[in-house]
Amino acid sequence: MPKLTGSKKATQFTESVIREMTRLNQQHGGVNLSQGFPDFPAPDVVKEAAIAAISADVNQYAVTWGTRRLREAIAAQFERRFGVRISADEQVTVCCGATEAMMATMMAIIDPGDEVIIFEPFYENYGPDAILSGATPRYVTLHEPDPSLGRPEWTFDADELDAAFNERTKAIILNTPNNPTGKVFTRGELETIARLCSKWDVVAISDEIYEHIVYDGWRHVPIAALDGMAERTVTINSLSKTYSVTGWRVGWAISPPTLAGAIRKVHDFLTVGAAAPLQEAGVVALQVPDSYYAQLADSYTRRRDTLLGILRRHSFTCYVPRGAYYIMTDIGGFGFPDDVEFARYLVRDVGVAAVPGSSFYRHPTAGRTKLRFTFCKKDETLAEADRRLAKLTAPVR
Repeated sequence: MPKLTGSKKATQFTESVIREMTRLNQQHGGVNLSQGFPDFPAPDVVKEAAIAAISADVNQYAVTWGTRRLREAIAAQFERRFGVRISADEQVTVCCGATEAMMATMMAIIDPGDEVIIFEPFYENYGPDAILSGATPRYVTLHEPDPSLGRPEWTFDADELDAAFNERTKAIILNTPNNPTGKVFTRGELETIARLCSKWDVVAISDEIYEHIVYDGWRHVPIAALDGMAERTVTINSLSKTYSVTGWRVGWAISPPTLAGAIRKVHDFLTVGAAAPLQEAGVVALQVPDSYYAQLADSYTRRRDTLLGILRRHSFTCYVPRGAYYIMTDIGGFGFPDDVEFARYLVRDVGVAAVPGSSFYRHPTAGRTKLRFTFCKKDETLAEADRRLAKLTAPVR
């Protein structure tokens, strides 16, 4: 019999727990507060632009690294907002979502034996991305808020980060605003990271897809805008979260010209290119007035506060997010042996899906008392979750 087995690489990570929870939610007819996709409509102007492009027969291959119009729109918006000069021709690569932009970037810059630094808890793709690209991941802890220790926000220890860098370090992955914690990295924290990147000649790969979704006066600062970082940063972004089109899969990487060629080659052989008519719609999306982004943040602030109230009412300990659209919670008081069993009970018996916290840590035990909920949902969806959570087993006192 032939030995039909998968690669050794594929044995080093599991399937997506986030997307598994969506499947379980569908199976049990639950309210999906697990996977981060909005259940409300995308902006009409963006949808109409896509329809118009399809009707105009913009239905064949675009240039593999993106239409000129979209690349110019991406470059123009970044330059206008952050004062960093971007060449659409030399630096912007349009990909099939931020996920592929990250994978193409990793495969383009990593050689076997290289190390990549990842903050944890992390978005679940980053570890597999490192493994698939041949890198060894090194993790640095984001410590949860603890006011008793004078730590009001998620933060990292600068000495621990310093110790993670060495001559084998090729890149550090950032995600700000952060999924799953909601952390927004401060300028001071980014300056610490930038200093170490410069010292060790390391690339910063910064996933910034939640850049417009920030709260409480916090501001998103792209690390590429810091002195000396434009030439060593790859900024990842997409249409998905900002314009509520997660199914379109149109993202991009803004990189130094010295890295763009490698990223484009890898991207070309991974996916060839993103959907042509949706790229045309992306041009329109990136030209909406600034009032759209202010309204977006306001609407998510209201949703955040609604879900915080719901979860607290049902005895969850909540870590207040400063950005993105997720709430990390502590479930230790409910008396379940771990987060996976609690999440399965929650979707099966209560009818609400969330993501087990262990999927965001290299060692599952580190997240065994954590659960992540998303609030990118309609008011009536959140209200139904509130109603169902009334069936939740009371915490152990």
